[in-house]
Amino acid sequence: MKLRLFPQEPAGLALLSQMAGVIVAATGTLSEILGAPASEHERLSEELHEHESKSLDLHFALLTHMRTSFVNPLPREDMYTLSRFLNEAMEKLDAAGELVALYKLDRLPKRAADQLEIISRQAELTVDAMRKLEDLDELEDYWIEILRLAKRAERTHRIWVAEMLQDMKSAQYARNRDIANQLVEVTKDMRRIATQVGSIIVKES
Repeated sequence: MKLRLFPQEPAGLALLSQMAGVIVAATGTLSEILGAPASEHERLSEELHEHESKSLDLHFALLTHMRTSFVNPLPREDMYTLSRFLNEAMEKLDAAGELVALYKLDRLPKRAADQLEIISRQAELTVDAMRKLEDLDELEDYWIEILRLAKRAERTHRIWVAEMLQDMKSAQYARNRDIANQLVEVTKDMRRIATQVGSIIVKES
C-alpha cells in the first residue's frame, strides 16, 4: 500500500522540483565555464548569477505559497528546510563559478568535472524526488543513491586536494582549493536534502 499524504501534486512540490532543476541547469553552465577560455568567464558567470536569482525567486515563491495555502503536502518546516538547502546549494555553485572568473583560471583539474558530474546526477534525482514527496514509498532508493553519490564526492574531494598539494605551488593551490571546497559543499547540501527526505519518510511511516 502506497503511503500517500495527498492525492494531488501540490504546487509547493512543483516549486521544489523546479529549484532542483535550476541546479541541473547551473551545473551545465559551470561545466561550460570549466571548458571555456578566460575571456568567456564573465559572460558565463553572469549566466550562473541568473540561475542563482531564479532559485531565490522560487524559494520566496514557496514561502509565499506556504503562508497562503490552507493545506500543504508536508509540514511547513520540512518544506522550508528542503527549499533552503536547495537554494544554498545553488548559491555555492554560483560562488564556484564566480571564483573561477575572479581567479582567471584557464583550466581546472579533471576532478572538478568529476564533482560536477556527481552534482548533476544528485540534482537530476532530486528533481524527480521532490515531485514524489506526496508518495513516500518511492523515495527510499533516492535517499540511498544520494548518500552513495555524496560519499563518492567526498572521496573525490580528498583525492583532488592531495593531488593539488603534490602538483601546485601555494598560491595556485589556494585558488583551486577554494573552488574544490565550494563544489564538495554543494554535494553535502544535496545530501542534506536527501537526509531530510529520509527524516520525512521515518516520521510519516
